[in-house]
Amino acid sequence: ASTKPFGYMKFTPGPGLGGHCIPIDPHYLSWKLKLLDYDAKFIKLASDINTKMPRHILNIISTNLNLTKKNLNGSNILIIGAAYKKDINDVRESPAIDIIKLLKTSGSKVEYYDPYVPKIYLEEEVLSSISNLSTKKLKKYDACVIITDHSGLDYELIYKSSQLIIDTRNVYKNKTGDHVKRLGQG
Repeated sequence: ASTKPFGYMKFTPGPGLGGHCIPIDPHYLSWKLKLLDYDAKFIKLASDINTKMPRHILNIISTNLNLTKKNLNGSNILIIGAAYKKDINDVRESPAIDIIKLLKTSGSKVEYYDPYVPKIYLEEEVLSSISNLSTKKLKKYDACVIITDHSGLDYELIYKSSQLIIDTRNVYKNKTGDHVKRLGQG
């Protein structure tokens, strides 16, 4: 499909879907089609996969921490990007929220950095974004998890200063390093 010269948009895997339309509107379409006695299997399948992505990301984090003899419980984790897509401040249905909740439930100490999102409101608490990224700050985290690939972030600093990077947006597709793990790598 990527050889088609027009009308092609490549979609790559990510940590899950967010926003006010894409995660919700297909369910309306599926319901409407059911009234016409049509089973929209692919809509259900896509929804099921997207719903499971935050837990899949948690498993990737856990697996890679275990390889360095660390557990989720007690690990310091930095979530990079909380918005549901790059360069915006909207966290509606953001997979970052689900991933943060799963990490906290697993006993991780979680912080986040997002220059567009100063605060995240969870049911039980309000989290504030750390103020900036620096080598000293990044070195204190057992893992940095890139959830939203904002344009203005210093990815070279993150690459050089982090112990473990879980890259859910393929930011480091042209980088090598044992400390970088991308979707599909485990």
